[in-house]
Amino acid sequence: MKELFLLAAVICFGMAILKFYSARMNRSGSAPQTAEKPWATITADEARERLEANPDAILLDVRTQEEYDGGHIPGAVCFPNEDILPELPLPFEREAEILVYCRSGRRSAEAAKKLTDMGYTHVTDFGGIQSWNYETTTD
Repeated sequence: MKELFLLAAVICFGMAILKFYSARMNRSGSAPQTAEKPWATITADEARERLEANPDAILLDVRTQEEYDGGHIPGAVCFPNEDILPELPLPFEREAEILVYCRSGRRSAEAAKKLTDMGYTHVTDFGGIQSWNYETTTD
């Protein structure tokens, strides 16, 4: 009888561990986020095509001013991710097409989320300038 009780306890403990790790993995983002993200994610090539097709699109560089001064995509506006705050809306129309980038893609994803949370409706994240194979400038 003791062996049966011990076996049941081990099985219950194992099930609890599996459930814990399964829930933890889902919270950490292992599930696809495409259905949950209210903004688009595209490649640098697609971003270039959109910029050529829509010259009124806003190209938003969310790196620091120092990073921007070291080299940026021509026509980009520097507005650091840390400065995007809900209580200080950006000077852009909420319906404007906004293409966001940073150095590697982490800050641009954060900025895209902030912007959509603030009510901007056409936000697109194309990751980092590291994947931009076109002209950059320091002007």
